[in-house]
Amino acid sequence: MSRLIVLLCLLATPAAAEPLDPPNLAILPRTPAEAARIEAVLAPPADFLRPEPFEALPGGAASVRARDTADAFSQSSGNMPFEREMDFKLGNGLFRKLWVASPSSTQASDGLGPLYNARGCQNCHLKDGRGHVPAGPKDDAVSMFLRLSVPGGPSPEGIEEWIATSAEPTYGGQLQDFAAPGLAPEGRMRIDWEDVPVTLGDGSTVTLRKPSYSIADLGHGPMADDVMLSPRVTPQMIGLGLLEAIPAADILAHADPNDADGDGISGRASITWSAEADAPMLGRFGLKAGTPTVLQQSASAFAGDMGIANALFPDPWGECTEAQADCRAASHGIEPGKRDDLEIDRQGLELTAFYARNLAVPERRRVDDPQVLRGKQLFHEAGCPACHVPKFVTHRLKDQPEQSFQLIWPYTDLLLHDMGEGLADGRPEGRATGREWRTPPLWGIGLTEQVSGHSTFLHDGRARTILEAVLWHGGEAEAAKARVMAMPAPDRAALIAFLEDL
Repeated sequence: MSRLIVLLCLLATPAAAEPLDPPNLAILPRTPAEAARIEAVLAPPADFLRPEPFEALPGGAASVRARDTADAFSQSSGNMPFEREMDFKLGNGLFRKLWVASPSSTQASDGLGPLYNARGCQNCHLKDGRGHVPAGPKDDAVSMFLRLSVPGGPSPEGIEEWIATSAEPTYGGQLQDFAAPGLAPEGRMRIDWEDVPVTLGDGSTVTLRKPSYSIADLGHGPMADDVMLSPRVTPQMIGLGLLEAIPAADILAHADPNDADGDGISGRASITWSAEADAPMLGRFGLKAGTPTVLQQSASAFAGDMGIANALFPDPWGECTEAQADCRAASHGIEPGKRDDLEIDRQGLELTAFYARNLAVPERRRVDDPQVLRGKQLFHEAGCPACHVPKFVTHRLKDQPEQSFQLIWPYTDLLLHDMGEGLADGRPEGRATGREWRTPPLWGIGLTEQVSGHSTFLHDGRARTILEAVLWHGGEAEAAKARVMAMPAPDRAALIAFLEDL
């Protein structure tokens, strides 16, 4: 009852006067009979002796056969109609495209930067998978960057509990480590590591690595003394369209910001600004759930990571601030009368988002293995599903058959949670405090090394194993972590086996 009250209160706020579901969804209302079926399907498992019905298909009918190659995350939705496959392939081409600085003879591909982090989407999301921490100062890895902000700034009208911050006055909202010819990069991220030993209940020790971040080689003058830094490793891309299709009301039903039920878990909704709807909307994407839709996430990456002007963020200079006059005055790739007077036109942006929306979730590999089933039981007993909610049913949609009315198993509530001081970046973002992060989906986590060539996790890649990632949990997850630490070694192995099968 308490969560229902929370939901009704949230829906009564000015933030929810506009629709909280993404504007691109043509939603068909559920019937009372469907609602009853869904309630039964989403109930917790009755036992752990056998898999639940359809558990082997985490992406519902959109799931695909699990491949044993690095292409495991690069397949299209398994239920995609044949006539839509060309859109997926065209989107893939744009996702893999390398942009060049202007002026260039390749006018359909120029407009990069002038300051940027990557030349193409695939450069960061290599094989559509997770990014990695640079191996050293000469590693040109582009799958990790620093967010920048300073205290103060405007708050969007109609969004309560917004923590006012703004971009760093000179360097903008993220550090750009590459530049077009004739300009200097903004700087270089530096990471220093400290070993942190953790002793488990059985006396064994795990050594965590704690990072600290700074910036070297500033190329555009001094940076504000009160700048806040937050590292970002690019996440995997699978299942984004399915997450977008989860009803907002079903996500909000898990929110309990005041911990009214007393379980120590206080998930909060991220209400953010939709550039598409020009209104507040439920945030679902990004490490702090600061973006509401796949299209806006794609548009933001084009503008912020590559400096490519698009329909939602049309400035041709991307992240360049007013203080960076040389950057704003540099040549850009907009040709009047072509590509909607942008560097990528609306159709190209939508094809890229269609591709991102339809990267399929691989099937489970050992869903009926006794050790995996034992690990699933331990996952539930430790309290992990309080944040990593196992399953949802997506909206019934008029014109998106791939995402329509699917039982999915993402293991996330898409809400913000206080993860403790150990994981805190100290940088607020919208409604998220400096200690809060969105619960990341767990599907596909066991294929990380196969796809990305490494097995590092969390928002900044500090955890080198799944167990290390668990041991960094704190705050609302402190009790669950303590239960894992107290497990006998065979039980911890079973828990990890379950997670690796997701």
